[in-house]
Amino acid sequence: MPAPAVSPSSASVAVIGGGPAGLMAAEALAARGWRVDVYDAMPSVGRKFLMAGRGGMNLTHSEAAEPFLARYGSRGTRIAPLLAGFDAQALRAWVHGLGIETFVGSSGRVFPTDMKAAPLLRAWLHRLREAGVRFHMRHRWLGWVDEATDNVTDNAAHELRFATPEGELRVHAAATVLALGGGSWARLGSDGVWVPLLAARGVEVAPLRPANCGFDVAWSEHFGTRFAGQPVKAVAIGLRDRDGHRHDRQGEFVVTAGGIEGSLVYALSAPMRDLLESTGEAVIELDLAPGLSAQRVAEAVLRPRGARSLSSHLQSRLGITGVKAGLLRECLSKEEFADPARLAAALKALPLRLLRARPLDEVISSAGGVTFEALDAQLMLRAVPGVFCAGEMLDWEAPTGGYLLTACFASGRAAGLGAAAWLARAA
Repeated sequence: MPAPAVSPSSASVAVIGGGPAGLMAAEALAARGWRVDVYDAMPSVGRKFLMAGRGGMNLTHSEAAEPFLARYGSRGTRIAPLLAGFDAQALRAWVHGLGIETFVGSSGRVFPTDMKAAPLLRAWLHRLREAGVRFHMRHRWLGWVDEATDNVTDNAAHELRFATPEGELRVHAAATVLALGGGSWARLGSDGVWVPLLAARGVEVAPLRPANCGFDVAWSEHFGTRFAGQPVKAVAIGLRDRDGHRHDRQGEFVVTAGGIEGSLVYALSAPMRDLLESTGEAVIELDLAPGLSAQRVAEAVLRPRGARSLSSHLQSRLGITGVKAGLLRECLSKEEFADPARLAAALKALPLRLLRARPLDEVISSAGGVTFEALDAQLMLRAVPGVFCAGEMLDWEAPTGGYLLTACFASGRAAGLGAAAWLARAA
């Protein structure tokens, strides 16, 4: 890291939010000689980070840069400069610098060798404290000192209000980095209550929406009770989005008592959600035999079955049993199930109607947030100079697989560097 261009002022830089984006911003600032205070509403930092690591800490992905960037969809052009400064390879090298080794799994996902988030977070916090970063827990940001009045001063962006166990605290900051998360998992700190605070200052904020989410389906009571919790493996989902583009993806998902969730559903949740929002309905197609052509499936269904039942015939010829057989009977009428041609077509394109996305607070991540048009190239708010934004509170989304964390790290670093550069120019 280069030496700071100027000496920091007596006021420190406030980083509000102790997730990966906020901590990375704090590290970038401290490395350039600035005093940094991290504030978080929770009793400890990194709570959502730790929760995400409970099933195996997926840090990033090993795929090439072009398909990696494509995972960010229409926001790829906005995320590209952030990843140019801190990409997946840089993230792995940074993790190694904390003394944590990584490996690439069979799916291309990158994990710590012990699969855990806690050792990484402990090593990171130790390094930050060694660099002089101070942490203030149970400090909930309330906005700016004068935000309830019309008398906005030039220093308004630097006078912060916090609710603490001891009462309200007012802090003067040299600059501020906001890394407050999106709107999912409120109990871990990402509650979206910052939205009206920024909107009141004229900051454009796109509505927060579910991402990487499950969907409700009107299962019959029999199906929902019998198959809830069961995985549907070796399956593909297809749909045509609101712009007419076709999406097809293979993987697996899980049936819930009231719908569907899991990795395959999350991967296609954005076009599913958008279709529901724009048209009020979304019908996806399930390919229950993705390894076979439609002709092979039709031949198997039409093959004479003798005295065997149709269910036994489908099981022996196509491996259709259990929850897949249940899906066929759930989604097809008795007449359709008994018609070989229609049954064969349904095995390759079984229509399933989605009712709605799951509520925002229970999904993995959220879309929407501070628009990139509201920010300059250094992630500073155009409407509030000296205030920078990073992480999931920005208007982007990505599927699971390490893409969410990578962009959070990269945007946090960019916001920290942007704040350091702004401070240097202002000195």
